Amino acid sequence: MLVVVAHPKDDSFTHAAAAAVVRGAERGGHDVTMLDLYELGFRPAMSTAERHAYHGDQPLLDPVAAEHAALVAAVDTLVFVYPTWWSGLPAILKGWLERVMVPGVAFRFNTRGKVRPGLTNVQRIVGVSTYGSPWAFVKLLHDGGRRTLLRTLRLNCGLHTATTWLALYSIDTAGEAEREAFLDRVEHTMAHLGGTHPRHQ
Repeated sequence: MLVVVAHPKDDSFTHAAAAAVVRGAERGGHDVTMLDLYELGFRPAMSTAERHAYHGDQPLLDPVAAEHAALVAAVDTLVFVYPTWWSGLPAILKGWLERVMVPGVAFRFNTRGKVRPGLTNVQRIVGVSTYGSPWAFVKLLHDGGRRTLLRTLRLNCGLHTATTWLALYSIDTAGEAEREAFLDRVEHTMAHLGGTHPRHQ
């Protein structure tokens, strides 16, 4: 299991949620690798050289991005833990997708030039996110981060990839009890991830 975390403050609620993910996953018998993108100093912006190499034989010019791509290829579960900002993914996480999920990693082209999934090893995608807005407002704006991960990314995994979404809405007004209850739910869910059939939880 690969857990990708995107928040600049290590004392944030996002990091508390990531810790709950790891506790639950390990309790459930999973081997966990965590990538804390800010702690690693991951560079989100694709360089000009990377863009030129994107459709070439070696699109991964950065050894860090190549290392992360190898981790993605070796796991059956991808977990993303992040705050929803501007109705979408934090820039560092969006950049991680753009620089790591390149041709040959996330997808491939067949002999007729059609896109085919490259992440067939991934059996489940899990998203854990917080929102400043209430659920109704997030739904109205179509939740860009969730759509990117559970729809766009999932298309690169295959039809049998299951998805799990754990969200805490209106976090700015959530009390301590509500926050703790969410962390408990995250840990419990990760400890009891079900079978890998295609459904949303």
